[in-house]
Amino acid sequence: MNIQSATFITSGTSPEHYPNDNRPEILFVGRSNVGKSSFINSILQRKNIAYTSSKPGKTQTLNFYLINQAFYFVDVPGYGYAKVSKQVRDEFAKMISIYLTTREQLHLVIQLVDFRHTPTKEDIQMHDFLQSYDIPTIVVGTKLDKVPKTKRKRYEKDILKTLQITQDEFLPYSSETKENLDIVYDIINQVLEE
Repeated sequence: MNIQSATFITSGTSPEHYPNDNRPEILFVGRSNVGKSSFINSILQRKNIAYTSSKPGKTQTLNFYLINQAFYFVDVPGYGYAKVSKQVRDEFAKMISIYLTTREQLHLVIQLVDFRHTPTKEDIQMHDFLQSYDIPTIVVGTKLDKVPKTKRKRYEKDILKTLQITQDEFLPYSSETKENLDIVYDIINQVLEE
């Protein structure tokens, strides 16, 4: 896949705010601080199209980026950040569940988890939610470069077991070295061709 253009289009919190041109959408979800903005910037080969908030939990909208004039990347607020209020967490849960269960343009969810750690309770809940609605999902383990190659199999096995997924549903990735970038592109191409 060749990224020719990537443009921020809009932010929104409910369906009337979202693009209505019926282009396919790929959604990115993950805990605050999992490296979501870095991952998006890395695969778009841009430095700062997706912004890393200086305050985790600050982003509270769905952000739509038009890629190659053909499809959207949708960036979602990070979940699981303890310092946001219960009301904010509830509003986020409602916003994301409405999007996930009603958005016909949604073709794939890329769920990011930190490769260095066992998936959290929130990671498990999000993955179970996606599975319960039969939403196509790939789990990406970020920050792969932070784990020595000799220990990677053990870390990967822990993630697969915790989320109850197979090797085919998981991809380790490094935004620093771009290890497995070609596979990310293959997955996106395959989804868009379906």
